[in-house]
Amino acid sequence: MGPDGQQIGIVSIQDAIQRAQDLDLDLVEVAPQANPPVCRIMDYGKFKYERDVRQKEARKKQSRVEVKEMKMRPKIDPHDYATKKGHIERFLKQGARVKVTIMFRGREMAHTELGRKLLDRLTADLQELATVDANPKLDGRNMVMVLAPLKRPPAKGARNGSEAEEAGGDHPAAVLPQPAGDQAGRE
Repeated sequence: MGPDGQQIGIVSIQDAIQRAQDLDLDLVEVAPQANPPVCRIMDYGKFKYERDVRQKEARKKQSRVEVKEMKMRPKIDPHDYATKKGHIERFLKQGARVKVTIMFRGREMAHTELGRKLLDRLTADLQELATVDANPKLDGRNMVMVLAPLKRPPAKGARNGSEAEEAGGDHPAAVLPQPAGDQAGRE
């Protein structure tokens, strides 16, 4: 094939190489398994560059699902549970899937139902944000569950507005100042 895509026909290898050199281009074998092999006269460097650009554009258009992981123990403190639940909520709002792992040590393996109860409680607490993508299952000394967000995150422009609302404080504790007496009692 010629540089503009037209069929040249069956020619000898030496003739094809000479034609490519006359045009200051490369002779590239396109279909080596064909009989006779199909070659094309082209600028191979330009071809590779354009192929890389197309692949880069295709990768940009792909949406990669991010999986975040949160690890807990079955005897987790209520405040630690609330903190980790808050992190999981943030991950889900960002559109990421969350892998929740309950780690068992020693004799805790005899009471895996405590880990199951913890994951069930987490599922109930997050039911408006997430669905269970992979049900809890015991994997060695760990119990693993995967949560997926219910809906995709809003567009970037709209997300900035919702962050401002969150920072504005639907939480009354964030708005109210701490009494001065509490600080003096701690010192």
